Amino acid sequence: MKKKPYIKKQLHELLYQALETERGGIKIYEAALSCAQNEDLKGEWEEYLEQTRTHEQVLLKVFEELRLNPDTVTPGREVVAHLGDSLVTAMEMAKAHASAAAAQLVAAECVVLAETKDLQNWELIGHLAENGQGEDTGALRTAFEAVGQEEEHHLHHTKGFVRELWIESLGLPAVLPPPEEVKKVETAIGAARAENLRDDMLKSKH
Repeated sequence: MKKKPYIKKQLHELLYQALETERGGIKIYEAALSCAQNEDLKGEWEEYLEQTRTHEQVLLKVFEELRLNPDTVTPGREVVAHLGDSLVTAMEMAKAHASAAAAQLVAAECVVLAETKDLQNWELIGHLAENGQGEDTGALRTAFEAVGQEEEHHLHHTKGFVRELWIESLGLPAVLPPPEEVKKVETAIGAARAENLRDDMLKSKH
């Protein structure tokens, strides 16, 4: 079956949003680190912050190859920027008005929200690199291969921390670091399998 050409304008919109997501992600991780109490989580976020800075540079290289202006503003990009700023504001509110443990939970949830959008961006870039046509696909493929798996890691591991920190806050036995971290999962399937092992991991602790 012949592949259909993609709409170049919408590809550019995706890239503008992806770049804004990475730039917002840097601010989000900086704010989240100021809320982190758990040392394992703090270590993870320090690593993710550095990787996010690298992801921004990977995208800027794509912009250079496609001759796009990284400062171009679109309505969609403005929305992404607003959402990112709102997540930073939410963490600042939590730090000011909640306990340290509660602020850490808010920060972890904000990271999950940001990384959900981030991973979707990269999955779409990867899909386009695989199924699109034209001279753009090579640059997209190179970028996706450099970034895609790290984005999976960011989302699934932080989701695991959110779940276990919530469970701990409810006074129930938690697995910290979470199974996703212990099993070094990199995919949604791996994350589901790791979560299914948490009861066994709890028993082995006691």
